Amino acid sequence: MEVKQGSCCSLRDSKCMCTEALSYLSGLREKKTLCDAVLKLEDGRDFPVHRVILSMCSEYFRNLFGTTLHADEQTDVLLHGVSSDIMDQILGYIYTKKVDINHENVCQLLLTSDYLRVLGVIELCCQFLQNTLDLDNCIGIMRLARCHFCVDLESHARRYVLRHFAQLYQQSEEVPELPVEELQTIIGAEELNVNDEKDAWDCMIRWIDHDAENRKEHTAELMKNVRLGLLDENFFLEEVRHHPYVRENDACKPVIIETLKFLEESETILAYDGEYRTPKFAIPRIPHDIIFVIGGWTTEIVTDSIETYDTQADRWIKMEEGDPMGPRVHHGSAVVGYNIYVIGGFDRFKSLNSVSCFNAVTKKWREVGPMNDRRAYVSVAVLGGLVYAVGGYTDKRRHRTAERYDYRRNQWSMIASMNTRRSDASATALNDKIYVVGGMNGQEYLASAEVYDPQTNEWTNISPMSSPRSGLSCVAFQGSVYAVGKNLRFCDQYFYPAFTSYYVICVSRFRLLSPQFSLTKTTRNLFLYSNYNMPQ
Repeated sequence: MEVKQGSCCSLRDSKCMCTEALSYLSGLREKKTLCDAVLKLEDGRDFPVHRVILSMCSEYFRNLFGTTLHADEQTDVLLHGVSSDIMDQILGYIYTKKVDINHENVCQLLLTSDYLRVLGVIELCCQFLQNTLDLDNCIGIMRLARCHFCVDLESHARRYVLRHFAQLYQQSEEVPELPVEELQTIIGAEELNVNDEKDAWDCMIRWIDHDAENRKEHTAELMKNVRLGLLDENFFLEEVRHHPYVRENDACKPVIIETLKFLEESETILAYDGEYRTPKFAIPRIPHDIIFVIGGWTTEIVTDSIETYDTQADRWIKMEEGDPMGPRVHHGSAVVGYNIYVIGGFDRFKSLNSVSCFNAVTKKWREVGPMNDRRAYVSVAVLGGLVYAVGGYTDKRRHRTAERYDYRRNQWSMIASMNTRRSDASATALNDKIYVVGGMNGQEYLASAEVYDPQTNEWTNISPMSSPRSGLSCVAFQGSVYAVGKNLRFCDQYFYPAFTSYYVICVSRFRLLSPQFSLTKTTRNLFLYSNYNMPQ
């Protein structure tokens, strides 16, 4: 496990005494006043301390000093395996509730504070490690947390491992060193985030390859954790069934036979009307990304319905919970945490300033604070937990104005107006700024684009696109802004690199059946879906 260099911070426990009292106690220790115990380390360093103060913060010292063995006026305690630097930090926390944690001392601090049962330092170390999780250290942090019974940190690290698995198994040096039991737990997890079940298979083969002579005997037990029934059939028949590790292991034969039987019967199963118990190796994993489609047009009707797309199972599900504020179209949507905000739009009679909020966990709707302006064809983006609503259309008038919503205060506030009036544009956030692209000003479609900096509250024009576009979609993805559509039948793809001033035309050009569609992103992919069907 490696915690990145440069990661350091001075943390203070929020659950502590007043500053004056802490300062006084720290002064007593520095002056060695009223001290009634001495902590002696193996390196010869002595730390005069106050038994009652250490007992307040440490179960170890509370038990130690509470015995008759240490009832004398002056007590010397020898601590084994504790370094002076770490003891300095722990005593600093006990007396001031402050501790300096960095990438070099965090593991030793956690180990020693766990030994001495200084719970406050344990919590701060866990907080530090949680904030430094990355692909290189997440498995090590998960295992470290398990050793010290840091349940919340272990859970957080495990979620990180499962969510970033597709990148993790290819890049991390920790994965090949995992014990077989831990690898089984990871690739068998329902929450494993894979683009394709081939990721789990590849990870398993890489792990065995790392020490094939000693590990190939685990092939069968590992295979049982891969959803073989979800693999591409040709890949299973050609790559999995005939892999040397599989052919040479008799324990793999029942697994292969069961999967072959399922694949042969899959068409019959799909046509079967009755109940069928899908085997575990063919059940899709729990998706990390779910796409919500809310409202819009259905033939000639404005709807309040919601459909969700499961990216793992490749299926759409219609939800029963509709927007209680009624149908709307040409609105904006934004996600903050588990809440989906449905903003503005048109109810077929008038433009709206109302905002609905849907909690994806509780499946409950609520009305939140309305915008200052009514906005249909509004562009929406999220930055720093704040929702931005930009431009739009009201009563034959296009807006230059923009506003943002703070869910903590349930309030919208106006920000600087754009340089250009525009509705039916598209907005996205990248590198702490809001980008707005294209749209219509009432007379013509726009190729122009501009960027908003919340620090200066200013809009700045950036290079225009190669062609005017209204009703387009844009999204920030892997460091660039992609703007897609709207040209009838054909749509070029463009993106605005974050650190240059030009657009690049993507090589791919594709034919669409609809002149209007929406673009959204998941962890690794971009999804396009049609807003309505066009006659052929």
